[in-house]
Amino acid sequence: MKTMYHIGFDDSHAAKYAILPGDPGRVESIAALLDAPRFYHQNREYTTWLGSLEGENVLVMSTGMGGPSTAIGVEELCQTGVRTLIRVGTCGGMQTEVIGGNLVVATGAVRMEGTSREYAPIEYPAVADLTVTNALARAARALGYPCHTGVVHCKDSFYGQHSPERMPVGDELQYKWRAWIKAGCLASEMESAALFIVAQTLRVRAGCVLTAVWNQERARQGLSNPETHDSSSAIRTAVEAVRALIRAER
Repeated sequence: MKTMYHIGFDDSHAAKYAILPGDPGRVESIAALLDAPRFYHQNREYTTWLGSLEGENVLVMSTGMGGPSTAIGVEELCQTGVRTLIRVGTCGGMQTEVIGGNLVVATGAVRMEGTSREYAPIEYPAVADLTVTNALARAARALGYPCHTGVVHCKDSFYGQHSPERMPVGDELQYKWRAWIKAGCLASEMESAALFIVAQTLRVRAGCVLTAVWNQERARQGLSNPETHDSSSAIRTAVEAVRALIRAER
């Protein structure tokens, strides 16, 4: 087949599974947990390594930040034969029980971003694949990591969340933020809605596991608020989930 324009490779990798961090700097450390990992390709924000688990090829590819680059990466990966995708990323806690260092496995996402609106009407929900989600939750429990499962908030503007008062639409942003919290959103991030909607459109499976970096609601309430930038627990959870999915599908 032809080489994909953005990710820069074709279907010769023969991988049906892909782990997707946002940050290119995390790709090699994730691939190190696979068997026989090797650098595969790099173009734009898409850095890719290839390895295997249980004898099945597995890609690790960065998607960059936000919905547009995630959607492009998922579209092109699926054209090369990938059928199961797991995002490994970071988030900020919204419910006070989500503490820095905890994991969040997203069952669905609030579509407060623009990319998914060019795929499906806003009334259509962005939900994760149930089999992949269950595999992630089971892997986190088996590894002994504190883990929450539920809906996350997905947006396009990092600073719109963290400095809404200086935005011309700040009143709307703060009103909606309070609404998402009242509705039970666990955490906020920037890629899950695009991943879920594109995967649903393409009829492939997608899941998402996130490390909570900190929690601005805990900070606002004067609660203890540990901060972590160590994503190793989410990474190991994703790898073990892929391993379990491969075994189950045999």
